[in-house]
Amino acid sequence: MSTPAEITRGIHFPADHPSFRGHFPGRPIVAGVLLMEQVATALREWRGLRLKAIVDAKFVAPLLPGQDATLTLTEIAEHRMRFTIVHAGTTLARGTVEGST
Repeated sequence: MSTPAEITRGIHFPADHPSFRGHFPGRPIVAGVLLMEQVATALREWRGLRLKAIVDAKFVAPLLPGQDATLTLTEIAEHRMRFTIVHAGTTLARGTVEGST
C-alpha cells in the first residue's frame, strides 16, 4: 500500500502553554520553532523521516494562544515536502523541508 502524497493535521496550543510567558509577554504568539516542531512531528509520523533541513520558511501571520490551525504537508520530491499552516482561511506559514531516514 502506498502512502498518500499529502497529509493534513490539526495544530492547537492552549492559552496556558508555558511558551507564552516569554513569547511575547502581554501579546503572546506561538513561536515559529513550535510550528516547525509540528512540521517535524508530522513528517516523522507520516513518512518515518527526521527533519533534515528547513529549505525555506516564511511566517506571514501569527498563531495566537488557543487558536486552531491546520498543517498540510505535500510531497514534492523524494524526502522533500512543502508545508502550509492555515488558520481560518489565512496562511500563517509556508515553506519547504527535507527529511532523512
